[in-house]
Parts: sequence; C-alpha cells; structure tokens
Amino acid sequence: MVCLGNICRSPIAEGILQQKANKAGLNWSVDSAGTNGFYNGESPHPLSQKVSKANGIDISNQQSRKLTKEDFKKFDIIYAMANDVLAHMKEIGGKDFDDNKVSLFLEELYPGECRNVPDPWSGKEDGYVKVYDLIDKTCEAIINKYSKK
Repeated sequence: MVCLGNICRSPIAEGILQQKANKAGLNWSVDSAGTNGFYNGESPHPLSQKVSKANGIDISNQQSRKLTKEDFKKFDIIYAMANDVLAHMKEIGGKDFDDNKVSLFLEELYPGECRNVPDPWSGKEDGYVKVYDLIDKTCEAIINKYSKK
C-alpha cells in the first residue's frame, strides 16, 4: 500500500487489509510506504488513527517509511493509492519496477477506471471517513479475489 507521505491513505489500507486477511485466515504480511519520505518514522495522521480506531482498527503503532527499490523484490503485490503515486513508484523502482505486481489500488473495485483514492491530508474528518469507507470496500474486494485462489 503506497501513498505520498504514508500517513493518511496507506496506513489505513494497511490496517484494514491486515485485519481482513487475519480474519479470513490468510497468512499475509501487509505493509505500507510513501513515495516522498517527508514523514519517515512518524505515526499516521491523527485523523487516520481516529477514524480507524472508531472502526475497530488500531494503526497507532505504524511508522511512516519511504518506498525503496527493495520493496519491488520483497512484495508480491504493491498497490498505489493514486496515479501520481504510481508515477513516483516507477521512478523509485527504476529497473526493479514490475508492472506485473504493481497496480492502482482502486482497480480492484473499479477495474479499468484508473481511479484515485482521494488524499484527505488537508481536509476535515469527514474526508477521512469517506476515504476509510472506500478503502474498506476495496480491501474486501481484494480478500474476496485472493482468498478464492
């Protein structure tokens, strides 16, 4: 799960998908990162934490980190939260970027539509709630897709 700063969208996605995978009995290791590294070592945004906690998921122990070239070798699937993030991921990955394992997150819910998860960073709590709900639905689609394999 990759967004720009790894403090808003991707930590929420990491928390939701890990919880859903655990409940489904899937032995997955879910992680998140950002492309800009501005918030390395910081906890998720307070509103990301608040909205996640209100939905039974504690993401307060997550720490922001920057996406690395090694991530393209380490992970089987990497989701970009938006098209601008995907472009930065290609730059970071260079020759290690793999189109077969990287896609836009919302492609799982809206195939072929190239939709972005809105960035709630500068907004109010209701924006985080909307983003949480969208990510939750998409994570459910991911679980349904891969738990059948």
